[in-house]
Order: sequence, then C-alpha cells, then structure tokens
Amino acid sequence: MRVVSLVPSVTETLLAWGVEPVAVTRYCEQPGYPTVGGTKNPDLDAIVRLAPDLVVLDEEENRRPDADALVAAGVPVHVTAVRSVDDVAPALAALAAAVGADPLDTADPLDTAEAADPAPGARPHARRAFVPIWRRPWMTINADTYGASLLARVGWMTVFGDATERYPTVELDDVRRSAPDAALVPTEPYAFDERHCRELEAELGCPALLVDGKDVFWWGTRTPSALRRLAQVLP
Repeated sequence: MRVVSLVPSVTETLLAWGVEPVAVTRYCEQPGYPTVGGTKNPDLDAIVRLAPDLVVLDEEENRRPDADALVAAGVPVHVTAVRSVDDVAPALAALAAAVGADPLDTADPLDTAEAADPAPGARPHARRAFVPIWRRPWMTINADTYGASLLARVGWMTVFGDATERYPTVELDDVRRSAPDAALVPTEPYAFDERHCRELEAELGCPALLVDGKDVFWWGTRTPSALRRLAQVLP
C-alpha cells in the first residue's frame, strides 16, 4: 500500500512492521523518506499528488479540517485515537488491518509479564509528579492522556490529574502548592534539557528528572520497551 503517515509514532510503528510510507512529516525523524509538511500544517496538495491508498492521522497530532479536506479530495484516511496504555493494542490492531500489516507482527504490545508494572492503585505508595510539556506558559497533562496513563503504569501520578482540561496551563506557584515528589521533565514536545531541570528544582524544591519524551508520549510498538526503560530510570 501507498501510505502517508502524518503521525510520528505511527511512522515508527509502520517501519517496525516493515511498512514503508511514501511520505511522512518533518517531525517523524525519518530523513530517508519524503516529507509533506508538519503535523499541524501538512501540504495537502502534495499529499493528494502522491495518490496514496491511505493517509494516517491522529485525533491529537493532526487537525480535523485537514482530515476533512483529504476526504473531500477523495483520499482515504485512517484516524487513530489513543488516550491510555489500554488503547494501544486495539489501535494497533485497527491500524494493521488498515495498512495490511502481517498479523504476526501486531501482537498486543503489552502481552508480556515484564511489559508493565502494576497500576498505581496496586502500589502502596504511588508517587506524584509534575509533568511539564511546555514553557512560557507552563503546561502539563491531566489523567486522561496517554502520557499520564503510561507514567501511572510505572507508579507515577500527575499532580494535575483531575484538571478539567487535558493539557492545562499552570503557574509554578500552583505546582509548588501541589507538593510533587518530583518533576518528570520530558524532552518533547518542548525541548527541555538539564538547564530546565535545574530551574524547576530551584523553583519547586523537589528533584527534577529528565526523561525521554518519545518514551512518554509516542505510543505504538515502542510502548513495551518504553515502559521498561521508564521503570528502570524512574525511582
């Protein structure tokens, strides 16, 4: 199939299955493949000219108007929606069916005893984290997100889990009052680094740990290894 992937984590998964897309976004980090813009501003005309059999989008990564425009142009689309670790297996099964991937390569990524830790409710002392995803303004995640679900599997709860917005804007004063055990600072979508960890430690009075943003937010065939890596690096 001629597949265009507008979702970085989907691109990674397709390649793991041996499905080579005819085009990807510039955020997919696959320099060997043609790009058709970004996730939020894809070059729709270029996609249509490629005459793909399928374009894969995600409800969070991409914009509904772009999906509608592709459908209007007669381009088949497949839209993924993953808000928790439990959503990964059915999303992968549906994606595999859509792209004709070998079922032998699409087993439940969590179907191994070592793939996930117990849910935080099963832990005697679940830890509480501030998880920034943006700076100026500071933004974080609530519990209804894949990243929060993944971190919960390794025993960390987001301190803004009950926020009404899935990606709320917060003030550091509010973070400080929430008394997190640590700040878990992902390397994307904002390019946080050790300098920001030191800043947060000074502002919040708690440890700040830099973690791989792809492991926290990219779902797919990466999920089991991401869980294992996070379980190893997070105290």
